[in-house]
Amino acid sequence: MPGITLNAHFDGQSIVLDEPFEIPGNARLLVTMVSPSMDGDRAQWSNLAGSGLALAHGDDEPEYRLTDVRRP
Repeated sequence: MPGITLNAHFDGQSIVLDEPFEIPGNARLLVTMVSPSMDGDRAQWSNLAGSGLALAHGDDEPEYRLTDVRRP
């Protein structure tokens, strides 16, 4: 089974998945606790990335189609 990231939270007693997902018995799991302060950091990084992307592509640039992409 390929790796997958699932959102979850701790309800004070158990780790609870935020969306239903069937996990096979004896599946190996990695649990990473994310600090609540990272939510604000994530928004700041997202805004910064969006601003940089907007600056990288000006209004006068051509729109590329999938057919314009070539593989070497």
